[in-house]
Amino acid sequence: MLIIAGSITTEDEAARDAFFAAVKPMVAATHTEPGCQEYAFSPDPDNSTRIMLFELWDDQAALDAHFATPHMAEFQGKMAGIAVAGMEIKKYTISDVGPVR
Repeated sequence: MLIIAGSITTEDEAARDAFFAAVKPMVAATHTEPGCQEYAFSPDPDNSTRIMLFELWDDQAALDAHFATPHMAEFQGKMAGIAVAGMEIKKYTISDVGPVR
């Protein structure tokens, strides 16, 4: 199982709004992909230009297939016009899942 998590910081709130408009159809399409368990972008409540990302995938093959989808290519094209100040996204490979105690 893989977790992709991190943040994207836009230049300003207008860019953040443009990001959410661009990502919305990609998120909807991604939720239908085999191997996708979670896929979410959320605004940071403490920083109006920061977006938090969380993804949960069954395996690397599912993630690779996601990167090859038309909706991902369309989203990446839209991202070229959005002012991003920074991005930190990491992949975590996990071998066990259990409740938090």
